[in-house]
Amino acid sequence: MSPAVWESTVAFAERVHLFMVMPQDDRCVWHRSHNQALGPFRGSKIGRMATTIRNAAPADVPEILSFIRALAAYEREPDAVSATEAGLLRDGFGANPFYSSLIAEQDGKPAGFALFFFNYSTWLGRPGLYLEDIFVHPEFRGLGIGKALLQKVAAIALEKGCLRLQWEVLDWNTPAIDFYRAMGAEFLDEWRNVRISGDALQRLAGAETGKTTGAGS
Repeated sequence: MSPAVWESTVAFAERVHLFMVMPQDDRCVWHRSHNQALGPFRGSKIGRMATTIRNAAPADVPEILSFIRALAAYEREPDAVSATEAGLLRDGFGANPFYSSLIAEQDGKPAGFALFFFNYSTWLGRPGLYLEDIFVHPEFRGLGIGKALLQKVAAIALEKGCLRLQWEVLDWNTPAIDFYRAMGAEFLDEWRNVRISGDALQRLAGAETGKTTGAGS
């Protein structure tokens, strides 16, 4: 990580009250400051434990899928996940990966994850980073792990020359909305998310194919 990115990382960490940042290979180890209001400590032993954030490896695919399912359940869509371990392994760890992922561990136990990929802004003429998923298991909340994951993703965005980090949040998830707003996130209420999938996507692709063929291309 370059000195400039590291300085930005430390500055961000100080704003969200994460201190004693120690890089270890591709990991970052965070210790909570004992005099900052990050939620209640759950005993002195928990307060002394470190959070380790590392790049996900192929062996983490089962855990990634478990996080995805847990997040879907939290978002009231427990049956919506059709992803498989084979698909996640292929798409995240093949020759041309479509996503990257981070694993947060607390005392060596999987505590949270983030999954992201790059997009591009034509107005800015620069890449951006899109955060698809971020989740912390309930028993590990209140320890600053969510903030640490976001900080690491933000550091990766800066290191790769991205000018912005973007994600979505459900309108009923007020704890997350308040959390993101406190971090300085901007809410784009005037924009509407648009999605096309399933049969509609098949029909659209077929219509476009037909037009292309009819034009003699």
